[in-house]
Amino acid sequence: MNLPSIVVHAPALDGSRRITAGSQTLGIAYHLDDVVEVLRQADLDEIEVEESDIIDWRGGGPEDWPGLTEHPAR
Repeated sequence: MNLPSIVVHAPALDGSRRITAGSQTLGIAYHLDDVVEVLRQADLDEIEVEESDIIDWRGGGPEDWPGLTEHPAR
């Protein structure tokens, strides 16, 4: 099966991370479990999220989910 390249983008100010496959946005995640669910809904649940070579984790890996308190105050 030919799987698409998945990108989990760097965290936004609210800690969410956009998930894309090519130019298509698959969803928004606030936790690793959300990434698993977004991929399941896209029929990509055979991907091992934390160890897959086709997932490009930008701005931190699967363990990086900063919340609002981890961003500097304005």
